[in-house]
Amino acid sequence: MSDQRNLIIAIALSLAILLGFQFFWEAPRQERAQQMAQQQQADQQAVSGTTTGTDGSMIPAAPGMAATSGGTTTGNIPGAPAQVPPGASRDAALKLLPRLPVNGARLAGSIALKGARIDDLTMIDYKDTIADDSPAVTLLSPNGAPNPYFSQFGWVSVGGLKVPDGNSVWQADHPSLQPSRPLTLTWDNGAGVRFIQVIEIDDAFMMSVTQRVENNSTAVISTHPYGRIARTNTPDTLGFYILHEGPLGVFNDTLKEVDYDDLVEGPADATKSVGGWIGITDKYWLTALIPDQKAPYTGTFRYSQINKEDTYQTDIMTQAPQIVAPGATAQIVNHVFAGAKEVHLLDRYEEQLGIARFDLAVDFGWFYFMTKPLFFVLDYFFKMLGNFGLAILLLTVCVKAIFFPLANKSYKSMSKMKALQPEMTKLRERFGDDRAKMNQEMMSLYKREKVNPASGCLPIMVQIPVFFALYKVMFVTIEMRHQPFFGWIHDLSAPDPMYIFTLFGAIPWDPPQFLMIGIWPIFMGASMYVQQLLNPQPADPVQAKIFLFMPLFFTFLLGSFPAGLVIYWTWNNLLSVTQQWVIMKRMGVPISPK
Repeated sequence: MSDQRNLIIAIALSLAILLGFQFFWEAPRQERAQQMAQQQQADQQAVSGTTTGTDGSMIPAAPGMAATSGGTTTGNIPGAPAQVPPGASRDAALKLLPRLPVNGARLAGSIALKGARIDDLTMIDYKDTIADDSPAVTLLSPNGAPNPYFSQFGWVSVGGLKVPDGNSVWQADHPSLQPSRPLTLTWDNGAGVRFIQVIEIDDAFMMSVTQRVENNSTAVISTHPYGRIARTNTPDTLGFYILHEGPLGVFNDTLKEVDYDDLVEGPADATKSVGGWIGITDKYWLTALIPDQKAPYTGTFRYSQINKEDTYQTDIMTQAPQIVAPGATAQIVNHVFAGAKEVHLLDRYEEQLGIARFDLAVDFGWFYFMTKPLFFVLDYFFKMLGNFGLAILLLTVCVKAIFFPLANKSYKSMSKMKALQPEMTKLRERFGDDRAKMNQEMMSLYKREKVNPASGCLPIMVQIPVFFALYKVMFVTIEMRHQPFFGWIHDLSAPDPMYIFTLFGAIPWDPPQFLMIGIWPIFMGASMYVQQLLNPQPADPVQAKIFLFMPLFFTFLLGSFPAGLVIYWTWNNLLSVTQQWVIMKRMGVPISPK
């Protein structure tokens, strides 16, 4: 009984301590932390010069202008264009506002006249999946849709000037936007000042936006034109360290990448620049603002949270204000890109519009000097052969031809090592207990027979950068997306779908990620195993077993890699095996597992 009583007392005291800690320490601490977070967010807005619209995104404030929260400041700022019921569909959200259709050659959608937002864009020639009935990829969506994502241009008020806001309804001179016919939107502030946006769309994914202010009043006016891209809710990302997805830009010829979680931790990140661009990227898609490449501007990455919804924003604003005299007009021309990151298209825009380093929207990585040329070679072979899989096979042959002299010398050295296997076995039997002496005798044998045991690793080491560069090309370039090979490979950028642990689709279940092993990874593992048999075995039996286990390890490792890369590696192994077999035959080296 005494033990039970003591146990009950101990439990009661423990509960009292836990509850007391929670009530007197942890709860006040969490409250203080929440207050600090709210104050930090307010401080970030004040420091970065922003106002918060009622839709959760932030509007740049003019330099020296006090920022406020709650969607009010000197003059009007864009706010939420409409109230949308929670959980409304994208189609329902689109019907709430007056719109003009966008009928581009490769873009379709609409522009909201209320707020003048580009918030409804779909890429006509890209599908979500390889299925015939797959819908086109949607890039931008309006407020009220599940994941709002839009672009908008406007003006920041200076000196109390009334500027258009999110509730302003613009007048259009045409019923739609289409190539070769600009769309002009106008809005009059009722005090003699007219704001104009002339929007043009080209044959692909680029729009130009001319922001014009006509001052018909009797006073000098001043404004700061701005452009912004706002995205609500954190998108699903692949989370691969070799691929950046999120806000990015080029300022003063230098690429800057910001992760979503880093932006959440803040503060807002502003950079002054001349030339360049800023935007938000996914793996294959990009929405970017391209300012006048000769006018100084400030590009800023921002984060806000309203109603528990994360909002990420990139924006540009002229550093110097537009001062417009009575009877005068001022304008600035910016561009907005919304579409697929096609390498040739980005290069074309970079040349035609003078956009600094626009090709860096594709994450070519540290091996840029190798990755991009490799893409051009692969793309050339694709245009010649009509199949990216065949292009990969031809590229592999070219890489093998370039490294042929080095590989040939290496394989000859390995063949000599293979011929010395009987002598090495005798040394192991003779000095098995004395490893130092055995290693000394081994080195003497290598020196006497003029064999370099490390030479076999050289071709592999040299090809590693090529392997990573090719992996980058297949992983990040949209040109590889949904490209078929032969048989069951319908998308070279995706893993082999014929999983052995589902009996190639006969068993309807989803195996764990590490068991998603397709046919091509098995081919790769088999070719790697054959290559291992041709190589001289390590002197240490344990190491020899580990090396023979490596093909199985790589089979599981590459199971989740793009099928195109696995095909490259398999074909590379087969060419290596053929080359090594020929050399061993010529040298009279027995071809056997030992």
